[in-house]
Amino acid sequence: MTEQDEPDPGRRTRLIQFPGGVLELQSYGDEADDYCGFYLEINGHKALDGHQDQGTVMRWKPTCLGYLRTDVSGVAQLWDQSQIRKLATRLGYDFADMVVFDPKFGRPPLARLRAQATRLDAEAVIVPSPEHFEGGEVPGTLVQQLDVITVNPEETYARRVMPPLRDLPPARADGA
Repeated sequence: MTEQDEPDPGRRTRLIQFPGGVLELQSYGDEADDYCGFYLEINGHKALDGHQDQGTVMRWKPTCLGYLRTDVSGVAQLWDQSQIRKLATRLGYDFADMVVFDPKFGRPPLARLRAQATRLDAEAVIVPSPEHFEGGEVPGTLVQQLDVITVNPEETYARRVMPPLRDLPPARADGA
């Protein structure tokens, strides 16, 4: 056994098992016994080995995105962005990203928003107003994926809503 192969008497190795793997900590014994050295937190859906994790990730707050069109906001773009962030904070969301659509690039308007929402596992998108969507109306296909919240007027288009009463068959008072 050479001098290199001999274990260092002051060196200590700890193995910590966690779901999905093992963490090896090496120290030189100058720390207190209860000292961990660092804090490990794993967020997201990718496991350390790069494979997709099938487990559920719980977050402290639900995640939201902001969305606006440069041609609609114009010179008020920074104001619109700040109003989106303020509303996200007030409603208790973790604001993750601002998706800014510029029609001069010729891409589909909602493609990047949908991709970011899927990637970040977002619950909602906040927009300055319905005018930031084609035709000034919130797309139903977007509401199927995310809650859509408008700043002005402050309204929420929720994914899980009870169908309107007018869609239900009329009830008769005589029970017939």
